[in-house]
Amino acid sequence: MKKILITGTAGFIGFHLANALLEKGYTIAGLDNINDYYDPRLKLDRLKNAGINIPRHHPDPDEHTSSPAHAHITTVAHDSRPYTFYKLDITDRPALFELFENERFDAVIHLAAQAGVRYSLTHPQAYVDANITGFLNILEACRAHPVKHLVYASSSSVYGKNTDMPFSVNDNVDHPVSLYAASKKSNELMAHTYSHLFGIPATGLRFFTVYGPWGRPDMALFLFTKAILEGKPIQVFNRGEMMRDFTYVDDIVEGVVRVTERPAQANPQWDGATPDPGSSNVPHRVYNIGNGSPVKLLDFIRALEEALGKTAEKELMPMQPGDVPATWADTEALERDTGYKPGTPVEYGIRRFVEWYRKYY
Repeated sequence: MKKILITGTAGFIGFHLANALLEKGYTIAGLDNINDYYDPRLKLDRLKNAGINIPRHHPDPDEHTSSPAHAHITTVAHDSRPYTFYKLDITDRPALFELFENERFDAVIHLAAQAGVRYSLTHPQAYVDANITGFLNILEACRAHPVKHLVYASSSSVYGKNTDMPFSVNDNVDHPVSLYAASKKSNELMAHTYSHLFGIPATGLRFFTVYGPWGRPDMALFLFTKAILEGKPIQVFNRGEMMRDFTYVDDIVEGVVRVTERPAQANPQWDGATPDPGSSNVPHRVYNIGNGSPVKLLDFIRALEEALGKTAEKELMPMQPGDVPATWADTEALERDTGYKPGTPVEYGIRRFVEWYRKYY
């Protein structure tokens, strides 16, 4: 596999992943719609850091290097690296199909999605459009123009009401507590169906609370850092009685790379009488990518205070709808099949984030 499409390359994980795969010698096509769910300037700056320079206004495609015929695709090529960026929306089915027809990708890593648990409480249609319809378009494009591997982002949110820890890919996950989680569970079901019907090798990756440099402004670490530096109180939900399996972005990227290079295969031991949710008798797999070491939220905040050299003023808040009190990844399947176990300590990861934040802002 030499040519890989990464959707969501202006996003947090997609930006880091594109750089990692370029370093390994892959040819990368990046795709993103650069929406305004959070500040598009951060997305454009990620792309600029990766060598993709897009003006901050929204130009016509003719202002860029080259463009496919479809009017809804804007194309920007890197000057020296095999990296081409396409500004388009995965809900634009004709444009997406034209891209697949023109480029003939060997593999697809699908990260583009409407993210955020709390946002799904007030903007449900955005999740159906991007995470259901958009993912269907990706699956259909892979069906029309076959790829050797489709890797797609799921989420630890799919574990929902599960309380047996650590969360295992062998567990049933039929009780989501947010529409975001339901949309990610739907992606796993949809991908399995296409693996069954059309033989598309597909792997779903359940990410656990990703953090690190260039992170998302709607995530806790970003919000806490900004507030503490501005001398404002931080909101600590469930009165701090939360545990999260915080996973450093470099660990996520390494896991994605290793999985991508190992196309999903059918599990010959899979038995329909006692079905394993993490595998199948068709080429579809699911893995957790998490640190495997949950951290108490108050301990996480203490590590951030130490990195910043400032004490946070805390507002203890009740649990938010759609939230869960704890997450903890069982990464046994990932370790068994790829030989990789994430393990970056939060103290190191938080320091790296704070260094980036101070420099960037």
